[in-house]
Amino acid sequence: MGKLSTHVLDITQGKPGVGVKLALYAVNGAEKKLLRQGVTNQDGRCDAPLLQGDDMQAGRYELVFAAGDYFAAQGVDLPSPRFVDEVVLAFGIADAGQNYHVPLVVSPWAYSTYRGS
Repeated sequence: MGKLSTHVLDITQGKPGVGVKLALYAVNGAEKKLLRQGVTNQDGRCDAPLLQGDDMQAGRYELVFAAGDYFAAQGVDLPSPRFVDEVVLAFGIADAGQNYHVPLVVSPWAYSTYRGS
């Protein structure tokens, strides 16, 4: 079986995003089911995979990162409303036997992601 993992990279400081709150949802049409909540560790990662074993299923998911709250806690002067606040990454898992790594590269003004392994 594969696993799902994530991490956050703060490109304004060139370091891991420590203490970023996140939530993982399974998405089925208009219905969303909260599967996990967490906070990134000192390496900007979660301490354990978000999904693994029998929990790792093919389907649609959303990872929601509280990026605006993270930057506010770092003392960054942010506009109101924040330009980047909650970052929602909607993605699919086609093969539950593979590893899916969904990182967030973020600043108060932009973000990106990619599929890693």
